[in-house]
Amino acid sequence: MNYTYLLECSDHSFYCGWTNDLDKRVMAHNSGNGAKYTKSRRPVALVYYETYETKEAAMKREAAIKRMSRREKERLISGGPESDGGLKLDCGSEPDGGLKLGCGSESDGGQIRGRAGDSGAKENITMENGGKRIESDV
Repeated sequence: MNYTYLLECSDHSFYCGWTNDLDKRVMAHNSGNGAKYTKSRRPVALVYYETYETKEAAMKREAAIKRMSRREKERLISGGPESDGGLKLDCGSEPDGGLKLGCGSESDGGQIRGRAGDSGAKENITMENGGKRIESDV
């Protein structure tokens, strides 16, 4: 699987790239080994990604996203009019200080949501896909 992704840097700028190992690539960016641009703008956070079967398709989409304005990228991240059904990752905080994560696909209604509380607390993961809901404590 190949991915086109958007990171938000600590200075609130965006970085777009492609990879075939998303977790490893985000860790590389945060360790200073990802790209010259992100090295001085750490930490970075994954805010959006799309999946592709081929490297060429992911690279083509990366080039298209890099041509977008900041406003268009923000709409893409939020699932607005420029969204074409790619996956998005939304992060925020809960009133009790926990972390809220959400990931969904605009086209098929699939969503993965998770919430992490204080250290040592159990994490609850809720997955919804096509009307099916699965909850699990992790």
